Amino acid sequence: MTLSEGAPLLLGIGEMNDAACAARQWLEDHSDDDIREPSALPGWTRAQVYAHLRGNTDGVARQIEYAKRGELIEMYDGGVDGRNADIARYAALEKPELLAALEEAFGRLAAAVDSLQDSDLSAKVSYRNGTVTDILQAVWRELVIHRTDLLIGYGSQDWSVAFCHHLFDFLEARVPEKTRLILQALGQQPVTLSNGNTSGKSYVITGQLNDIAAWLAGREPRGQLEAWAAADAVELPKLLPWPSGSAAK
Repeated sequence: MTLSEGAPLLLGIGEMNDAACAARQWLEDHSDDDIREPSALPGWTRAQVYAHLRGNTDGVARQIEYAKRGELIEMYDGGVDGRNADIARYAALEKPELLAALEEAFGRLAAAVDSLQDSDLSAKVSYRNGTVTDILQAVWRELVIHRTDLLIGYGSQDWSVAFCHHLFDFLEARVPEKTRLILQALGQQPVTLSNGNTSGKSYVITGQLNDIAAWLAGREPRGQLEAWAAADAVELPKLLPWPSGSAAK
């Protein structure tokens, strides 16, 4: 890799690589029956999650390849419909074929990341009308969170502090308008999230850092979270959908 030692994304890239290696190794070590079992994502098998990771990492790699040439390309051929068709097609493969496809996509992503220089990080990509930095953060999220979803011995309790705080920043877009969330993780400084008009209700969310991050990411927290509004215990507030990949925040 040619990014400088001080590049802020090095931690994320390292965790992304660790997640890819662990997911690939689990797939290699397990049977076709194992990958047909349910994942933590409702209605998704492990094979479908693996198929999604194949398509996502391949799409990120080509975003980077085109950005380095000063060009834009959509994330998936055929947009959302093409993405969904690819997931169905690759999830139906036998394990050896799915493993080979996953390894090819992971290899393409690794090569694209290894080719990056600091000056490339600000190059434009079509994902969320953002930059190479944005797409690298996106694949960091995808690989770490879906490693959790695969149910392969890694959970949200294993997420790093840096990753949890990155989720707080990115998932602020899930906070409804006229709502303010004060995230009070045990032993941490509070973090306030809002999304526009904050004239409505404020909620204090207390619990472990990783459990709050899991809840924001739409995953089941391992521990208990509590929500408070005007000193009263209340239900956890409803969140907006995951931010769209079509436009930057």
